[in-house]
Amino acid sequence: MPQAQVADAPAPLDTAKPQAPPFGYQLLLDLYDCKPGACDDLGLCYNFLEEIVRVLKVEPQSPPFIFRTDGKRFPDKAGLSGWIPLVESGIQLHTLTPKEFISIDVYSCRQFDIEPLKAFVRSYFAPKRMDEQFLERGLDYNT
Repeated sequence: MPQAQVADAPAPLDTAKPQAPPFGYQLLLDLYDCKPGACDDLGLCYNFLEEIVRVLKVEPQSPPFIFRTDGKRFPDKAGLSGWIPLVESGIQLHTLTPKEFISIDVYSCRQFDIEPLKAFVRSYFAPKRMDEQFLERGLDYNT
């Protein structure tokens, strides 16, 4: 009696569509123990928002907007909040003077290199520690 032949099943064809790129990219940076005075320095933070667009190679829609929180009325929230709108999205900066803490959100519909951006942030604010999160946004936008 002939022996049964065993053959490997053919590999399934990959019918999945190539993944479309996301709509945007967001880098979130948390800076701890920044250089003294940086969190309350209106000029420094304004210049940061003006200069970061060059590092990212993006196009601002207007000059930065920056506001000071009243430290007498809100002592635990004393600091600055700023934003620069971009054709490619926007960048936000929030400082908390009592803790020498800064959070920065960079959102762009253009891909960007995060390493030069992080080096630029460190050069401005000299944090002792910096945490980062990177997100892809609008995952189904281009499908």
